Amino acid sequence: MRFGGVYEMLTMLPGIVIAMSFHEFAHAFVAYQMGDDTASRMGRMTINPISHIDPIGLVMLLLGGFGWARPVPVNENNFTKRKTGVFLVSLAGVAMNILVAILSIIIYHLTYRFFPSAEYEMVMDNIVWINISFAAFNLMPIPPLDGSKLIAAFLPAEKRFVFYQYERYGLFLMILLITTGASRYILSPIVISIVKLINFVVGLVL
Repeated sequence: MRFGGVYEMLTMLPGIVIAMSFHEFAHAFVAYQMGDDTASRMGRMTINPISHIDPIGLVMLLLGGFGWARPVPVNENNFTKRKTGVFLVSLAGVAMNILVAILSIIIYHLTYRFFPSAEYEMVMDNIVWINISFAAFNLMPIPPLDGSKLIAAFLPAEKRFVFYQYERYGLFLMILLITTGASRYILSPIVISIVKLINFVVGLVL
């Protein structure tokens, strides 16, 4: 393996770990607020990356650009308001990734003069873009991604059950979209919308 490849992966690692950990923590935290303590009882309501990172998924993400974390267990039957709970829990991970990207940009603008190095800039830039990528990818309406659950939250119970049956095919569909390059047609408008939102918020703050 070339040194450049190792160096690039090392600068990406903080962003990947942060994106995964905060994304899954957000799901667990909001689920707990909505009445489901499943993730909390299993020690998943934490930003500790050891609780969330799947080693194989992490390696796949570093080497191939496609990977996964350990999904937070959620029992929607425990929600005090089921549809609201499903919607908010599904949105929580994406919202957290966008928030982390916003805060990372602000932190960089406030601190770059104290750390005037290309390495610091690259790490912070990767944190921002990896979190944007996580948010955009998870918003795709493909089971079991969060985007599909945002749609499922508005379906009647019987139709939601049928909808969830297609989760078993979701992974194959994602692989097909990624390998054929078709995923960019779905992801590009989502990424553009997220970047516009982030730029608007950062502009207000800075």
